[in-house]
This record gives sequence, structure tokens and C-alpha cells, in this order.
Amino acid sequence: MRAERHISAEEMTHRDGFFLCRKTAIPSILLLCVWNQVSGQIRYSIPEELEHGAFVGNITKDLGFNSADLATRRFRIALQAPLQYFDINLQNGMLFVNKRIDREVLCGQSLTCLLPLELEIDGPVEQYDVEIEIIDINDNFPSFSTGKINLEIAESVTPGTRFNLEAAQDPDAGSNSVQMYQLTSNEHFFLDVQTLGKWKIPKLVLQKSLDREKESTQRYLLTAIDGGVPERSGTAEVTIIILDVNDNAPVFQQSLYAISLTEDTPLGTLVIKLNATDLDDGSNSDIVYSLSVYGEEQIAKAFNIDPKTGEITVKGILDFEEKSIYEIHVEAKDMGTQSLSTHCIVQVDIKDVNDNAPDLILKPISSTVSENAPTGTLIATVSVTDRDSVENGRTSCDISPNVPFELKPSFRNTYRLTTNGNLDREHAQEFAITVTCEDEGRPPLSTSKTMTVHISDVNDNAPSFTQTTYTLYVTENNPAGHSIGSVSAFDPDSEQNAQIAYRLLDTKVQGHPVSSYVSINSENGVIYSQRSFDYEQLKSFEILVQAQDAGLPFLSGNVTVYVIILDQNDNAPVITTPKSMNYSKATVPRSADPGFLVTKVIASDADSGQNARIFYQLVQATDSGLFAIARNSGEIRSVRRFKDGDATTQILVIRVKDNGYPSLSASTTITLIISEQNEEFQSEVDDFHQDLQQPSDLAFYIIISLGITSFLLLVVIIALVIAICPNTAQADRSGNCFLTNCCYATELDSKSRMKNPRANLQVVPDSKLITNVLEIRGNGSLSDTYRYKIRSAPDAAKMELMYFVPVSPTTSGVSGKNIRTCASSESANIVNRWPHVSNEVSILRFSKTNFKMKTAA
Repeated sequence: MRAERHISAEEMTHRDGFFLCRKTAIPSILLLCVWNQVSGQIRYSIPEELEHGAFVGNITKDLGFNSADLATRRFRIALQAPLQYFDINLQNGMLFVNKRIDREVLCGQSLTCLLPLELEIDGPVEQYDVEIEIIDINDNFPSFSTGKINLEIAESVTPGTRFNLEAAQDPDAGSNSVQMYQLTSNEHFFLDVQTLGKWKIPKLVLQKSLDREKESTQRYLLTAIDGGVPERSGTAEVTIIILDVNDNAPVFQQSLYAISLTEDTPLGTLVIKLNATDLDDGSNSDIVYSLSVYGEEQIAKAFNIDPKTGEITVKGILDFEEKSIYEIHVEAKDMGTQSLSTHCIVQVDIKDVNDNAPDLILKPISSTVSENAPTGTLIATVSVTDRDSVENGRTSCDISPNVPFELKPSFRNTYRLTTNGNLDREHAQEFAITVTCEDEGRPPLSTSKTMTVHISDVNDNAPSFTQTTYTLYVTENNPAGHSIGSVSAFDPDSEQNAQIAYRLLDTKVQGHPVSSYVSINSENGVIYSQRSFDYEQLKSFEILVQAQDAGLPFLSGNVTVYVIILDQNDNAPVITTPKSMNYSKATVPRSADPGFLVTKVIASDADSGQNARIFYQLVQATDSGLFAIARNSGEIRSVRRFKDGDATTQILVIRVKDNGYPSLSASTTITLIISEQNEEFQSEVDDFHQDLQQPSDLAFYIIISLGITSFLLLVVIIALVIAICPNTAQADRSGNCFLTNCCYATELDSKSRMKNPRANLQVVPDSKLITNVLEIRGNGSLSDTYRYKIRSAPDAAKMELMYFVPVSPTTSGVSGKNIRTCASSESANIVNRWPHVSNEVSILRFSKTNFKMKTAA
């Protein structure tokens, strides 16, 4: 159905919020055409040059809206050109002119001039297409390029000869452009107006022979009149100069030439080569080609003609989207004294190529969406246009893959970007969504735009600690109130949902609240001691820490923290050899080779473990490049041969340093005398070895004493086990035994017991926080070291014995002696034969006791 309304020629005024019409001098100022088709498109028609506020149409009525909803639903004009020619009154729904429209600027002389508008309204989002046709009014005068036209006509020209005159230009279109010409009344000439394409071309026709001797120059007034109401006109002065002789004008083979070019034709490409002929001779037949003055202005910018050859070439860039047809008016003029000319038209059709990428408009609705947003939530709208035509202008759009969003077509060249899956901010905090639109040209062109969608957080993750458990070490005698370590929890949520507060759960340590031992900073998880710890009274304890977020509802997580008390390094190394702690002497022969053993420093440390590891350093020397000390053994050796220039007295300062923290050290000074007599050195070396031998024998006796003490302790332990478990074992013929109670008996080869026993004992904490661990470590001549760990039974009635017998890599075969083991467990008793090794060790395990033994073979 088509509804058409005519509004009388009235002047537009505004009254009570509505646009009214009042009579003016412009008839039929507004024509409203509403097309109510299946597409829902609306078209209005208005004349150009309307003032601001001029009425265009009643959008509320034509679209069927309630005017009260326009403001609340944000009714608006979207996707307009940079110049806002129209606007909407949201109070009454009237579409009005916002800025004066010049049809000639927008559409030139095209017969149809349409301005597209896209209207949008929210709640829900809807879009409508509106076309506004701009009707031309006669607001331009016809005009000639110079206002003067000069013609040279030979007197020999016969009546009926026609002469082309310059056509007038009128920017208006249709009937408002030039429609007729008038010439001053005279007896020699009259006008013949011909239509050539859209042009009205005046031709001057000779109706009476000219006589140059009577009148050599004639002047007339040429008037161009358009068809507007009221009509407008422009004039030019025509000057005719009467010449002699040349009576043949050039002639083209055709009056109209048709050529096709693609819009991507390179500059300089030959369009056509024109050829006009002239029957005259000499200079009267020499022809010069030129573009006609009454051709369009764009012609001279787009094409060029060679005046001698008549070749027309491409001069400027051709753009199908700006102009699809060019009419090139060419004039061929001879060089005779009485020059004659002729005209032809070269019509160039421009073919479209895919040289315009789609124009993409991505308009976000919201740049942030909650991670629990339902599927189908609208994120943005997409609109796409392409200036090309046919398949080159057809487009399709898509988005980047592997994102929880999809692009749904809405209507013509419009899409909706929505969610299509579950969002998880902890997995991805934001998405960079790239929308790509591609046309169907060959090759296709595309345009991409990217928008970032941020995912807002909900509290769906509890805090979690970076470790499953924490172990903190603190040295005894620590100052109260100092930090002993920290715990750290992480919450993948954000903002207040990720704000974590730490606290200690109520537990007991040796019957006292845990808060009397340690405290925790609720903000950063740093744990502080509340007292000074004593390793002998408390070796370890555990606490429970809870991390809680600030979300609604809040979530929390717990972790166990083990606190282990460490012993301090409070004993410095003691230098036993040389005897003097501050000063000693030694003699070195001058003939000694490099690597010669000069002397040896021996030191001991009453500490254990790493605190007892000793290192030797040469901190000062008379000649630093002459002697060196072994880091681990303390042996001082010569580095090079002695020279005559070396001082005979060399003073060395030796530092002995343990591996504790902080490290403790002792130092001694050794004076080395370089002697020429080997006999003197020999006696001093003997004395030195005697000095070394004496502490070595003393160490041997100490080690023997420790070995005997260890053996007696082992006998006492075995006696205690037998006393606790009085039941006896009954052995079978194979040497195996079976006990009904939890007890162990071990028979050792007396010949292999504790040969050269050299051991020290140290009680160290177990890694599982079980106290009373016994460690036996040998420092004898052999380097093999053996470690043993035994765990106590939870109940004295279920005691176990575990044998950890070190196996020497050089030992082979099986001893005749059997090590018999018995267990009181309800499970089957197992009797094992162990290979014979030196220094077999039996370890008995008691409730609440855990031994760790380390012996040297």
C-alpha cells in the first residue's frame, strides 16, 4: 500500500512543540511519501534548501509508536554521515531538518537524490531504514564559462552551415537545468538547439550569406533559460569574425563512440584514437583536437587528448562509485585561416572492480559482562556497508574462533554479537573479539575490527594455599615478636572476592593455646613468634592457618604449618695442631719440589652436623703465591720451587672456619723458615710428625672409649627388651626363631663388632616431627657412611624392630653367623639371613623412641 500526502506551500514554523506549515513563495515545498511494504522501509520527499526546523515527517505515526515511549526507549538516528542533516523531536516524534541541504553538493545533476537514515530504538533494540528524497529547486542560474564566445566564419560559407556555440552550465537537475536558448534577432543567423545526451547544445545556423566587405564583425547576445519556476537565465556575448576562403570543416567518421574501461585502469592508458578528415589542402586541412569547452568539468581531470594525434588517454583516477559514465566532447578544428571545426562524443562506461573493502561499524552495548551472564546476552551490534556494486558489494561477517560468543544476523547488513557459552573469569578475564566482514568480489576484500569484552567476577572460588603444607624453621633462643616465616594463599577471584584474611585456628601446643606460641598477620600471612623457643624443651609443633576471602558469601581454606626448632651454632673451631694457638714455627728446605707437604693444621669443632664441618683458609702470607692450604684437610704445601729472592722467613695466617650460620672461626700464625740444610729440616719434620702422632693417638683412645660406651648401651637396650618380653624363642634347625611376644634377639659375631670404633653421637629432629633420633657418624679412616632410621611403635605392647644393616660394596659371601629376629605381630614371623659385613649393628625400637644411627665401616 502507498500513502501519499501533499502539504500546502506554507512556511514552516513551530508552535506548542509541533511543526506547522504557513504559506510562502515556494509552492509544493514538501511531499511526503510513506512506503509501507514488507521490508518496512519509509521514504520521505522534501525540497532542498529548507531551513533548520523544517518538517520532514511524523515518525511516531508512520512507524506506529507511542510518542511517550520515544525518550524512554532512546529513539535516535544512527549511522549518519558526518553532517547531521536531520534530527528527531522526542516530544512529538517529528523528523525535521537540522541543517540546510544543498542537493547539488550531495548528488550533482543526478535525477534521483536519496539520503538514507537508520533509526534505532531500545528496549528491545529495533532498527528501521528511512530514505529521504531531496527534490531539486531552481536555485541556480545558467552560466557560460567565460561570458564571451568568439567565432571565425569564412564569407564563403553557404547558408545552412551550422556553428557550435558553448553550452551553458546549470548545476540544477531535470527541468530546472537549461531548457532553451535565445539569440538576438538578426538577418544572418538563427539558433538551432539540439539535445546531445543530457546537454542542450546551441548551434548557430547561417541563413544568409555573409559579406566580409560590408561587415567583418558581428555581435549578438546568447541567452540560456532554464525550465524552473520562476525561470532563471544567463547570457554570453557572441562575437562573429568574418573570414575568407576555408570552406570545408573536419569530419569525424562517427558522431558517437562507445568505450568501456574498468575503474582500475592505469594512468596513461589509451582510450581511443580519433581521426577526423578535412577535404581542404595545406594548413586548412591540418586538424587540432581538443576537449570541448562545454564538456563536464570532471572530463578534463580524468582524460587527456593529444592535439595532433587525437589519442585520448586516462589522466586521472577513475572511480565507479563516484561516476560510472563519462561523455567526452571532442572538437576537431582545422588550421585554415578561416578555421572550421566539428564535434563528436566519446562515451566511456566505467566497469566496477572490487576496490572497496567493506565499511564496518562495531557498536558495543557493554564492554563488561558478568561471568554468570546467561547465554544469548547482547554484547554489541555490527553494521556493514560496501561502496562496490553487485557481488563486489555483497558482504558476510564472522568473528574470531574459540571465543564463547557468536554473531547472529539481525536484518539487512546488520548483526548481533551475543554470548553462546559459559564464561569463567578465572580462566579468561577478557576476550579480544575480532569481527571480520568480507565481500564476494574476486579477489575478496575484508575489514576487521576488534573490541575487548571484560568479564566481571563473582565469588565462586575459595582461597587456596600455594603449598599443601608448610614447614617453618626457627633457631632456638630467638627473640620474641620476630617473623619466623609466612604462608600465602591465592584466590583467583578479583577485587573484594580475592581479598584474603589469615587467622590461626584454635589448637593446643603442650597443653597451651597456640596463640601463646605464635601469631599471624591477617593481611599478609606472616607468622611471628610470641616467645623465645628452647630446642631442649620443644623441638617441633604444628598449627592450623585459615585463609578467608571477603566475598558474599565468604569462602575459606585451611593449611597445616609445621614449626621445627633448630639448634644454634655456638661453638667455634679449636685448633689442636700446631700446639701454639698464636704462633708456631716450621722449617722448609729450599730444594723442596712444588707440592711439598710443609705442615698440617688440625682443628675440631664441638658442634655437630653442618655446624661442625671445618674449612681451612690462607688469609695472609708473606708471599701469597708460594704456599697453599687444602680447604678440607688443612695440609699446607708449596706451590712452586723456592727462588733465591724469596724471603727466608715466611709468615702464614691460617683461618679455620666452620659451616654454621653464622659461621664461627679461629686462626693461627705459622712461621716457615726456608733452610739450606736438609738435615735440620729432617729433624724438625720428625718433631712435627711426633706432634701429629700424639693427638692422633689421643683421638684413637677417645674413639675406643666411645665405641665401648656404645656397645654397653646396646647391651643395656637388649637386656631391657628381654626384661620387657620374658617369653623365650624356640629356634628350629635352620636357625630361625619364632616369638609369641614383641621382642627381638640378635646374635652378633664378636670378631666383627666395632673394629676401630670411632663415632660421635648426635640427637637430631626427624623429618616427620618425631623426637629422640639417635645419629651415629664415623670419622675413621674409611669413607663409607651409613644411616639408619627407625620409627617407634605407637603402643608399647606392639614394639617392632627394624634392621638396617649397611652393606659394604666390597663384601661378598654369607657369614656363618645368623642374625635372628623375632616379632610378636599377629602376622607371620619372618626370619632373614643377612650377608656378613663388618660393624653389624642391631637397632631396637621402642615406643616413643626413634633412633637414627650412622656408623663407619
